[in-house]
Amino acid sequence: MTLPRLYAILDVGCFSSPVSKTALVEYARELAIGGVTLLQYRSKLGSASEALSHAREIRRVLNDGVTLVMNDRADLCLAADFDGIHVGQDDLSPHGARKVVGQRRIVGVSTHNLEQVLEADAGPADYIAFGPVFATASKTNPDPVVGVEGVRAARAATRKPLVTIGGITRLNARSVIEAGADSVAVISDLLSHPRASAGEFLRLMV
Repeated sequence: MTLPRLYAILDVGCFSSPVSKTALVEYARELAIGGVTLLQYRSKLGSASEALSHAREIRRVLNDGVTLVMNDRADLCLAADFDGIHVGQDDLSPHGARKVVGQRRIVGVSTHNLEQVLEADAGPADYIAFGPVFATASKTNPDPVVGVEGVRAARAATRKPLVTIGGITRLNARSVIEAGADSVAVISDLLSHPRASAGEFLRLMV
């Protein structure tokens, strides 16, 4: 698969509680207007039914204009008619995810060191996420920072599309692309003015 330069992540945990479905959907819409064509929905909070309600509404509003990826939950990926599933090292395995979602949908996997990159390279994942590249506040117990040199090493270890994640902003995104990443996954630096922020990211990474 060919990845866009910007891989936006909508993390429900970044929104004020109680979470408003309207606010989530409007945020997703603004990202799409700003040029986002690949969006991951991630929710570590609330119930599965709530996540499914969010996901279905995002799917309905964005229609087919944006490729939608569900974090962790292969069952919700199918129920919301998302285009793919992204799994971590402690989630359903890429092989397990592929069995659930089939060959037509995308499977992505998170990795944090070269051993995991090589394992993912040999497996059924369509793309590999690698990081954290820089220090990040999006996880309570983040893995060790890999840095730009780590991105170069990961790029040399796989020919699969490589998404980098962790502390990536408009100030450092270009350096990560130049190190060999195909795409950058971003959460925090899109939260303020998502339409304009997405557009600026894409202009910086041409």
